[in-house]
Amino acid sequence: MKIRPLADRVLVKQVAAETKTASGLIIPDTAQEKTQQAVVEAVGPGTEKDKITVNTGDKILYDKYAGTGIKVDGEDYLILKMSDIIAVVE
Repeated sequence: MKIRPLADRVLVKQVAAETKTASGLIIPDTAQEKTQQAVVEAVGPGTEKDKITVNTGDKILYDKYAGTGIKVDGEDYLILKMSDIIAVVE
């Protein structure tokens, strides 16, 4: 299945959460925070009011409770509005 976002929407795949601390301690699944980083998989065409300013492959930061989660072919994705994207990680 192929997903094509509409208007000012962006399809992203979340980056895996850290399972270890810098000192090597393992973080249990119940204590891991939901990551707010993702990689852009597809972008919509934008609108006259809301232009798309990210490209496929960009690593982004987004609002903590933003987006709609979907599952496609066993993979988890989020559909975000362009306004929910905070920054591009370079």
